[in-house]
Amino acid sequence: MNPAFIGYTHAIGRRKTAIVRLYMRAALTNEATFQVNRRPWKEYFPSEIYQLEILKPFEAVGARVNQYDIVVYAEGGGIKGQAEALRLAIARALVRMREENHAFLRKAGLLTVDARKVERKHYGHKKARKSFQFSKR
Repeated sequence: MNPAFIGYTHAIGRRKTAIVRLYMRAALTNEATFQVNRRPWKEYFPSEIYQLEILKPFEAVGARVNQYDIVVYAEGGGIKGQAEALRLAIARALVRMREENHAFLRKAGLLTVDARKVERKHYGHKKARKSFQFSKR
């Protein structure tokens, strides 16, 4: 592990093809940071829908984002997959920091991994399940 992250709680979240590595610790000062790929998280996820999705684990345990220093590295997938992977990683990190959070996060369904992925295209089909138009003659 990188020596710069000693004292941080590490968690990984995955969704579709997106992978998020999260490092989180209790904020040491009033200036809490939340960065995704070295950018402010609200700049990386400009849509309010994704911002609300990311904040769900904090709401479930009654915490605030500015109580934690968070550094995130996201790769793969699209913006939605990364946002949902980040939500899972935050929930896992909150459980590692305080075991009492597990019941609240489990009840809210935030610790459940959504394993759905795009199905591959199959031979003789137009897409994964769609077939070519059938012609009798």
